[in-house]
Amino acid sequence: MLAIKLPKEDKEELIQSVQAFFEEERSETIGAIGAEQFIDFMIKELGPYIYNKAITDARGLIQDKINQIDDELYSLEKPMGRR
Repeated sequence: MLAIKLPKEDKEELIQSVQAFFEEERSETIGAIGAEQFIDFMIKELGPYIYNKAITDARGLIQDKINQIDDELYSLEKPMGRR
């Protein structure tokens, strides 16, 4: 799987969120480098699972849409008389 490269602005926002989480939930202070390393680790470890779940969800959504289209096409068929 390709490495996920977040835009600088997004990563900075995530770093702040991780720092706030550690401060509020664990009463620990974590620096920007530690927060960035934590984010990179989580992306590496959780990324494939989240990515695969998104693919599975997309596959299901597309299959549902295909089934809807198929039903609509059947409804457009014209009756054929017997010869």
